Amino acid sequence: MKGRVLIVAGSDSGGGAGIQADIKAVTCLGAFAMTAVTALTAQNTQGVANVLPVPPGFIREQIDVVVSDLGVDAVKTGMLHDVPVIEAVAEEITALDPPVPVVVDPVMVAKGGHRLLEENAVSALMRLMIPRATVITPNVPEAEVLAGSAILSLDDMKRVAERLLSLGCGAVLMKGGHLPGERVTDLLVTAEGMEAFSGPRIVTRHTHGTGCTLASAIAAGLAQGLALREAVIRARHYVALALASAPGYGQGHGPLDHAVTVDPVRLAALSRA
Repeated sequence: MKGRVLIVAGSDSGGGAGIQADIKAVTCLGAFAMTAVTALTAQNTQGVANVLPVPPGFIREQIDVVVSDLGVDAVKTGMLHDVPVIEAVAEEITALDPPVPVVVDPVMVAKGGHRLLEENAVSALMRLMIPRATVITPNVPEAEVLAGSAILSLDDMKRVAERLLSLGCGAVLMKGGHLPGERVTDLLVTAEGMEAFSGPRIVTRHTHGTGCTLASAIAAGLAQGLALREAVIRARHYVALALASAPGYGQGHGPLDHAVTVDPVRLAALSRA
């Protein structure tokens, strides 16, 4: 049930989001993580200080050498900051033979407000990445940008999710955490219909990397052969546990506890060895 997940995303020096969160989530769910880094960021729980883009040609090379040697069972994309990067990644994904499930997390803005996707790249993301996706995982602000429509309620989420599905992706997982309320509802929309997943809101400021973690957890499930619905259910449960047991690090939006799946008895035995 291992499953090989290729993560194409930016790096987070604070370890809570981006490639670092992706690797932790995939590993802690029993799959094998591989990476193609799209950008380096200098950031912590309080925000992004700087971004150093990786040239598209080198992103391609990372993908090519990984796939040609190790193979791939699923792809997860995160921060794709400009048009040339989006074009390069879309072409690489299209060339995969055989094709594999693709989870597109349309990362646009960091928790602290720093833009991670150039404004002129939104249309390229919609045109080149979304139609190639098995599932896209926008939060409410990202979905508002993609659809050009405000989301103020669950009915708005349903309407926008259906609109995004019409862009050509296989499914939309619309995350409702930005809407107010004591419960959080996510919507999974496919051509077969719509299903809502709801749970109590976990009140914490330690939410850095929740989107990256959820998308990577879904990708791990798909790489391991789970159906999309089952992968989403497992991923949501994992994120909820990781949120509830967040270690409390940092002065801003702190990280999750990605290692929540680690068996404490086994870990204690290892520490005594």
